[in-house]
Amino acid sequence: MRYGRVEALERVSFSVRAGETTCLLGDNGAGKSTLVRILTGVDRPTAGEIRVDGERVEFESPRAARDRGIAVVHQDLGLVPLLSAWRNFFLGAEPTRGQGPLRRIDVRRAAAIAQAETAAMGVELEDPDRPVATLSGGERQAVAIARALHFGARVLVLDEPTAALGVRQSATLLEQVRRARERGVGIVLVTHNPHHALPVGDRFVVLRRGRVAAQLTAGDASAPRLESLMAGEGP
Repeated sequence: MRYGRVEALERVSFSVRAGETTCLLGDNGAGKSTLVRILTGVDRPTAGEIRVDGERVEFESPRAARDRGIAVVHQDLGLVPLLSAWRNFFLGAEPTRGQGPLRRIDVRRAAAIAQAETAAMGVELEDPDRPVATLSGGERQAVAIARALHFGARVLVLDEPTAALGVRQSATLLEQVRRARERGVGIVLVTHNPHHALPVGDRFVVLRRGRVAAQLTAGDASAPRLESLMAGEGP
């Protein structure tokens, strides 16, 4: 990926497999955000290709990526703080009942779905009518992740999901990652913190200055080694 004379990414290649968590690690400026933008259809790469199920694809927009089952949960989660949890869960795709001029949102069903799907992620929403601004960071993450899975995500990209979370909330988030992986979803966990990647990672891709510095399996990865690779001290 080039921006004028700036080469943001060069020869970056890795795969994401169903039911596995691929951790994408790198320091600030390593190219993680650029790669996420390409994978999710925000930017089109200058060269190279993306394959889904072995088929070469080109994402002209984020909607095109979502149509192929690739969803992203950003740091801001894409939630509207003053709307309820269930309204944020659907955001324009609410279930309805009735027909014609009598057609209306099925509030009870929408709230029940939102509550059940977040519970499947290990987080119980006592009141799905509460504004998301009143929920904890872990609960908001659960709403965003459960929403993506409910609407058919096959590959879930989590962009620095623990950056603004405390220790307990980070543990809750990592449990949600495990549950999503168990449902056969391919996870891309983007982080600069090896200690958050190691408990859930199956494979680790380290970016450094826009290139892949290393690809490791869970058996080969450790916090000191990943930190060394990120800092440029390893091969």
